[in-house]
Amino acid sequence: MTHREEANHVNDRPSWDCLACTQPWPCAQAKNQLLQEFRQFPSSLTIYMSSYMCEAMDDLTAHGQAPPLDLYERFLSWVRPSVSGLPARD
Repeated sequence: MTHREEANHVNDRPSWDCLACTQPWPCAQAKNQLLQEFRQFPSSLTIYMSSYMCEAMDDLTAHGQAPPLDLYERFLSWVRPSVSGLPARD
């Protein structure tokens, strides 16, 4: 594992890029870390990431820019993955 993979993958505001790997946050490593951290509390992760999505929307549109089209994909689509094609449940 490289130093960048071991680093804490957190967001850099107002760009919402990852401080460790410079990918759009949450990057793949951040998603994995968050899924592990919240594995017992998927609903809490959904709320947590929803609040980050709202903050990112505010930051990324602060100067009149159009909202990024990928915010849902970035912040929420991966939070509650389905199993066998069925929606995830608590």
